[in-house]
Amino acid sequence: MMRFQLGEDGWAADTQRLPSPNFDARAEGAPVSLLVIHNISLPPGQFGGPYIEDLFCNRLDCDAHPYFDQLRALRVSAHFLIRREGEVMQFVSANDRAWHAGASTFCGRERCNDFSIGIEVEGTDFEPFDPRQYDSLSSLTLALCERYPLADVAGHEHIAPGRKTDPGPFFDWPHFRKSLIQKGRGVQAASIPRFPFMAD
Repeated sequence: MMRFQLGEDGWAADTQRLPSPNFDARAEGAPVSLLVIHNISLPPGQFGGPYIEDLFCNRLDCDAHPYFDQLRALRVSAHFLIRREGEVMQFVSANDRAWHAGASTFCGRERCNDFSIGIEVEGTDFEPFDPRQYDSLSSLTLALCERYPLADVAGHEHIAPGRKTDPGPFFDWPHFRKSLIQKGRGVQAASIPRFPFMAD
């Protein structure tokens, strides 16, 4: 089983580290309680290539594809990206606030960036994700749960409904939760976050 380990600095071992400038400090004493799952592909529907990490690191050549023209002023990031083959990249320390959620609300709390960790999964709203991505995602989630008091998991679509649709209808939430539970056996039950939008 793939395993990740989070250091006290918020960076995970066994990931490719690509520090993004698009982050800031969390408010002191604000616990990290929410995990937000996204999908991303650049250009939309195309996988591979350097464009996602270029976007998060503010080095995207916006003349390389017509779609990129609308991204010129964008300054965004996520804590992690999981590629199609399951490779994990990290852009921001999980101790810091990545700029992934935008205008968002969860259980009455606004500004989800303040108290969440964002994971981008390379994909689209229109086709299934790779099994290797779920394997990496569940292992990474467990590692994050060991370091942070993550209580809930949600999609970008759940915290910004009407504005965002990701990770979309092809993201297999039951499979992700089942994998998380199976891998988390022997871990305290409190360490497995809730999926509040799913029926038990």
